[in-house]
Amino acid sequence: MRIAFYAPLKPPTHPVPSGDRRMARLLMAALSRANHRVELATRFRSRDGIGDPDRQKALAELGRHMAARLVRQYQTRPDAERPELWFTYHLYYKAPDWLGPSVATALDIPYVVAEASHANKRAAGAWAIGHAGAAEGIRRAEAIISLNPNDMVGLAGVTDRNAILVMLKPFLDGADFSAAANRRTELRTDLAKRFGLNLGAPWLLTVAMMREGDKLASYQVLGSALSALRDRPWQLLVVGDGPARAAVEQALGGLGRSRVHFAGARLPEELPGFYAPADLLVWPAVNEAYGMALIEAQAAGVPVVAGAAGGVPTIVANERTGLLTPPGDAAAFAAAVRVLLDDSERRRAMGETARELVAADHDIGAAARILDRTMQDAVNRHRRRQ
Repeated sequence: MRIAFYAPLKPPTHPVPSGDRRMARLLMAALSRANHRVELATRFRSRDGIGDPDRQKALAELGRHMAARLVRQYQTRPDAERPELWFTYHLYYKAPDWLGPSVATALDIPYVVAEASHANKRAAGAWAIGHAGAAEGIRRAEAIISLNPNDMVGLAGVTDRNAILVMLKPFLDGADFSAAANRRTELRTDLAKRFGLNLGAPWLLTVAMMREGDKLASYQVLGSALSALRDRPWQLLVVGDGPARAAVEQALGGLGRSRVHFAGARLPEELPGFYAPADLLVWPAVNEAYGMALIEAQAAGVPVVAGAAGGVPTIVANERTGLLTPPGDAAAFAAAVRVLLDDSERRRAMGETARELVAADHDIGAAARILDRTMQDAVNRHRRRQ
C-alpha cells in the first residue's frame, strides 16, 4: 500500500534528536517492514508552542494552501503512484493536522492518525484554534492508533463512533541494543577511558534532551534526588544537549564534577554503546508520554528508575524491570535509586527481565504486524462507506 506520512509536530527528518522524531522514524520503518511504500508527504510544522492565536490562524491558512497544492501534485500522478492512505503521527492542540483531512477527502482515501490527544480544557484558551483543528482531525480519522493508554480517555468524546481504535505499545528495533548488551564489558572499558569513569563504581545513565519545561524539571528532580545519595559510590553519565544546557548543569552542579560526566548529544546509532555499559538508567520523567530512552535502556538489558508519569507504567514493569516512583517526588526517587545501588544482583536480574520483555512486547516486528492489520482494516472500512 502507498502511504503518505506526515508528522505536524516535528518531521522525521528534523536535525534535532528527540523521542518524537525517533518514533516517527520507527513508524515509517515498521510500515515499510510490512511491505507498505511510505512517502513523507511534507515537512511542514504546524506547531505553535506559545499560544498565539494569530500564529495558529496563519498556520491553518498556510496548511490549507499546502493541502490544495499536495492534492494537485498527487492528481498529476498516475493512479498507481498516488497515495492510498494518509497517516498522521502525533497531532494535538499545539500541532494540529491542517493538511491530512483535506487531502484524504480530495483523494478519497482513508485518514489514519497515531498518538493523537485531546483535552477539553484547551477549547477556550490560547490554543483554541489549534485545539479545534486537532479535534477535527481526530473526528475525521477512520483509525486511531494510541501509544499511550491515557490518551484514550480524552479521545473518547471526539472520535467517530465507528472509528477503529488500536492500542500499540511503544516499540523499537532492538537488534543493535541486544548486540550491545552482549558486548557490555568491552563497551564499559571503552567508555571508562573516554569519560574518565571509575570501573569499580555503579554507573547511572540519563539520556534526554536539555530544554525548558518538563525536561528541565526532570533534570532538577534528578539533581535533588541524587544529592541525597552522596554517601553511595556512583557516577552519572548524561547523554544529551540543548538550549537549557546551562540550567541542567546548574541542576546537577551540586553533585560534584567527579561524579557527573556530560557526553553531549549523540547520534542514534551511538546510543546502544552508552546504554549497555550502564548499571541503571535514571529519569524522573516529569509529564513524560512514555519515554523512548526507557525502552532503549531496557532493550540493552539495563533496569530503570523512573517517575510513573503518563504511559511510563506501560513500558516499565514496576519491581520487575525497574522501579517507578510518584512523579516529581525527589525523595521517593532517591529511595528507589538507593535500593538498586545497594543490590547489584537485583539490578542484574531486572536487566535480564527487561531485555526479555522488550524483545517480546516492544519489538518492531510485532508493531509492523499490528500496523499492517490496521491499515488494511482502515481501507476496508473506507470502502464500505463509499
